[in-house]
Amino acid sequence: MYAALWRVLPGPVWLRVLILLVLLVLAVAALVEWVFPWAAETLLPQESTVGG
Repeated sequence: MYAALWRVLPGPVWLRVLILLVLLVLAVAALVEWVFPWAAETLLPQESTVGG
């Protein structure tokens, strides 16, 4: 899969690396912005009891 992605990207090696880094940053930003908050709201219990 990674080899196919590498072959599809245009340009010399330095440009391919730059494109991959930008795509990686965008993917991490999307996860932090939308996926992780959604998962926290959906999967973690909202009610907890403290005290005794």
